[in-house]
Amino acid sequence: MRVLIGNHIDPAIRDRGDLRAWTQRLLWFAQDGDLIVLCDVPDPRFLAYVTALTGVDPASLHVLITPPGRFGGRLLDPDSLTSHQFLDAAREALTASDTRQVEEVFALWPSASVALFAAALGLADRFPGAAFVAQSGGELGNNKAAFRALAAGAGVPIAPGAVCRSASEAIDATSTLLSTAGAVVVKQAHNGAGVGNQLLVRDSMLAVDHVGARHLHHLDPGPDAIDVYWQERWDWASGEGRFPVVVEEFTPNATSLYSEHYAADTGTRPTEMGTLLYVCRRLSHQIVPLRDVDDKVRAQLLDGGTRLAETWRALGYRGHLSADAIATPDGRVLFTEVNAQVSGSLHIYQVIAHRIVDTSALPERSVVEYHVPPTWSVPDADTFFAALTELGCAWDANNRTGVIVSMPIVPLQPGLAQFVFCLAYATEADRQTVWERLDARFATVPASAYSASDHVGTPVHFAS
Repeated sequence: MRVLIGNHIDPAIRDRGDLRAWTQRLLWFAQDGDLIVLCDVPDPRFLAYVTALTGVDPASLHVLITPPGRFGGRLLDPDSLTSHQFLDAAREALTASDTRQVEEVFALWPSASVALFAAALGLADRFPGAAFVAQSGGELGNNKAAFRALAAGAGVPIAPGAVCRSASEAIDATSTLLSTAGAVVVKQAHNGAGVGNQLLVRDSMLAVDHVGARHLHHLDPGPDAIDVYWQERWDWASGEGRFPVVVEEFTPNATSLYSEHYAADTGTRPTEMGTLLYVCRRLSHQIVPLRDVDDKVRAQLLDGGTRLAETWRALGYRGHLSADAIATPDGRVLFTEVNAQVSGSLHIYQVIAHRIVDTSALPERSVVEYHVPPTWSVPDADTFFAALTELGCAWDANNRTGVIVSMPIVPLQPGLAQFVFCLAYATEADRQTVWERLDARFATVPASAYSASDHVGTPVHFAS
């Protein structure tokens, strides 16, 4: 058996709000007999749905809910994981199963609280990389500023740029980069899916919407524009001065890719490569496996990803990691960050694509995972599943095509559920057809009702 922990980035690093639904992707990794740790009771319909697809007996799973802690159960409070109350509950559950049978402690995020939890239960040797994680290695391994230093030291190509620890350093770096480029990307050290990135534009032709930067800023004309920008944005970019800030040259018309790997004591191995796509500066969808790319691009992506994985392994990190990159129009691959955690891609390829769809089999299939766009109004799970059947988009195991919902469908407000779903398909034309059918059914929210910079995109004035 294993102990699976549905946590996320420590709130002390970045506050993420309500993650009850998103962390239930942990259920895709469950195997018979596992102990599941979540911050709230899993959606019973989603649990039954996932285990029916994976072949796991849901009755064999042991689910423990942590105390609500500081966040009222909306996300896993690291302190709750190591509270006496929860440790006693965990000991009781493991005693019934015999802790000698615990093969691994598996967490979505490499939190020091997980290392403390494992040590308290006598399972430190079964939490990969426990020593590194216990010393706040998770922050180091997922820091975009640290990434640039480590990648440069490993000889992995990165975009021109700088790590800045003050507003004055950021002003100098921005001025230098904009002397030869029309735009730069400003990056928070900790954030994901482009939410912590801002495209800072001097050339208005570069104000494009397909990039991984949720925020956009047009520099005013005049010699003081850069100084004014950083006076306004330093606190946001640096997390009120807690973290350094990355400023990088923007590369137009680049393709976003990733190379995932597993770091173990004995070495590293590649696990999958895929493509990320952005619409209106929001992460829209990702596709696995990586197809239709130049062999030289593929080779660069694999080589750089492997070198980064080996670098992180040398630090002491163990587990899954994603090396993100861009492919430039002239065929170069530049790496942008490493996510040393269970990324939002792992369940897509490891379980859905590799095991359920079997993308390695013939006839060829690919898997895309879509984020429900803010223009869709999906009221509840019943409505969405009924539409899948009516529109001929439901999962068909015989044809290995159709939609697999990959997280619980939970409305944030009436009529507006935010979730992700996978689509297994044969051709690009098939993928586009299914998307257009669903978009025609659910796209009832005007694009003008929300801002592209909104974290979730929930319209403020939309009446369902």
